[in-house]
Order: sequence, then structure tokens, then C-alpha cells
Amino acid sequence: QVQLVESGGGLVQPGGSLRLSCAASGFTFSSYAMRWYRQAPGKERELVAAISSAGGSTNYADSVKGRFTISRDNAKNTVYLRMNSLKPEDTAAYYCRALGDFNRYDYWGQGTQVTVSS
Repeated sequence: QVQLVESGGGLVQPGGSLRLSCAASGFTFSSYAMRWYRQAPGKERELVAAISSAGGSTNYADSVKGRFTISRDNAKNTVYLRMNSLKPEDTAAYYCRALGDFNRYDYWGQGTQVTVSS
């Protein structure tokens, strides 16, 4: 069955870094665009970063540009989100999403919590 399993979240101090991973299985990962979203308590889920199926195209929310980097390793069926210079407002649950066949197929992970606090 299809699975997206996020990992790498945790508690980090402001200015620190984390790398999130999302391991995929059960579908042809290299054919899917991948996205990272986040949702803070009381707020709507927002798109953080996106990467094309081959990894040649990326996009970022303005709030994370220059601080976050999305990447993927199709040989390992994994997408990453490198987060630097973390701020308290980056605190949220982070989710990965896989989109395939012109968004006909749409899969979500269960999320991983990131807390930025001193």
C-alpha cells in the first residue's frame, strides 16, 4: 500500500537547523511531484515547498525562501526539507504530499512536529 512517512522533526532553538525526510513506498516515486506543507495550531495548512518529479524545478513560500531547501533522491524514494535559520513562527506540524498523473493521485503523510523555541 501507499505510504509516506515523515521523520526528522523535533525541538530546536531559534536559529537552528533541521532536516525533514519523507520516505515513500507503494507507488512510482520518481513520477510524482512532491510537496511539503505545514500547519500551526489554529491556522490553515500552507504550502512550504514543492519539487518536480525529476527534481529540476522547485518553489518556495515567501516566508521560507533563502532558509529552506527541498530536494529529493529518487533512488531512495525520499524527499527532504532542509530548514535553516529556524524561527519560532516555523513551529508547526510538517506534512509531505505526493501528486501524480496531473494530480489524479494524491497522497499525504502523517506529519512530523517541528517546534522552534528557546
